[in-house]
Amino acid sequence: MTTVAHAELMNVGPDEVVVTFTSAPSERVTTRVGAHEVTTEGPFHTAQVTGLEPDTVHDLEIEGAVPDGRWLPAQVRTLVRPRGRLLAIVATANDVHFGETECGKTGDPATDAIGPVLSSAPGEPPYPEMMNRAVVDEMLALDPDVVVVKGDLTDTGKAQEYEAFLACYGRLGERMHHVRGNHDAMRDPELARQGAPYAVALDGVTLAVLDTVVPGWVGGALGAEQRGWLDDLAADTPDPVLVFAHHPASNDDPDYGLPVDDHVALLERFARRENIVGYLAGHTHSNRVVREPRNGDVPYVEVACAKDYPGAWSEYRIYEGGYTQVMRRLAAPAARAWSERARHMIQGIYRDLVLGSIEDRCFTQTF
Repeated sequence: MTTVAHAELMNVGPDEVVVTFTSAPSERVTTRVGAHEVTTEGPFHTAQVTGLEPDTVHDLEIEGAVPDGRWLPAQVRTLVRPRGRLLAIVATANDVHFGETECGKTGDPATDAIGPVLSSAPGEPPYPEMMNRAVVDEMLALDPDVVVVKGDLTDTGKAQEYEAFLACYGRLGERMHHVRGNHDAMRDPELARQGAPYAVALDGVTLAVLDTVVPGWVGGALGAEQRGWLDDLAADTPDPVLVFAHHPASNDDPDYGLPVDDHVALLERFARRENIVGYLAGHTHSNRVVREPRNGDVPYVEVACAKDYPGAWSEYRIYEGGYTQVMRRLAAPAARAWSERARHMIQGIYRDLVLGSIEDRCFTQTF
């Protein structure tokens, strides 16, 4: 009898479906998606089923797992593949937090007293270093054209934490770009700025990297100078422009998004420049997509963190007629073991808080 636990539909693409789950060590479990199947071995399973038809509903079955409708549906639809040729592949990570030694703290003493609050065991490598090595390994296997790391590179903005980040992500070479987050400006307001705002021009698409940090403040801001820079950048190119920043554009919580005036002004820029086709952020450690009908249904995206559950990074495939986002969960055994521990943080509800729906993790945006 199989002992499958924590079965979750983790991501979908135009031609693939990935589910993750745990079982007894060495137990072999078969996953079926439509007429395709793959068998994986425990304890940590990443079942990637490929060769599927885009924009098609497929039956989903994991041997020994019962669909629950929310995290493991009985059916799954693959993403639409945008029209035209593939222009570029971009990978992102955020909230990598080099130097952090504890996770699961909320700042509320009563909640934190219940926990669990987690840390690496004696003799284990620090969990941010272990998780981010796994992220870089997977990105190297993907071989993207560009990597953007969207802030909170460090835990408290120490120079040695930033150096550890550069040593890890520097393995990606000159294609790696980054921008600071609020944690990075705790001590030195110039740490990790990398000249933002700046643009990365690719064949047929431009990446715009913004600096939303206000040193000493958890929330973000996007002043008139950067908004004007973005407006000019979009006006000067016929190509689609993807925006990257640490803080979400949402203004529903001043500790997390942009101020109301900055949020409204940013939406006005998006409305004026139809070739601005997405705003991709981090900061909240959660997966979420908000669409603005006023701006042609452009997605404003938040992606979960790399350092704990689910151990996330994202892959973007940009075509002539649109792009896909596929959130990836780390598959390395040590990374999976840590993220499985971390799913139970904050009184056991951390997964429910941060994972988001499958539509928050994976989508197609057409032009």
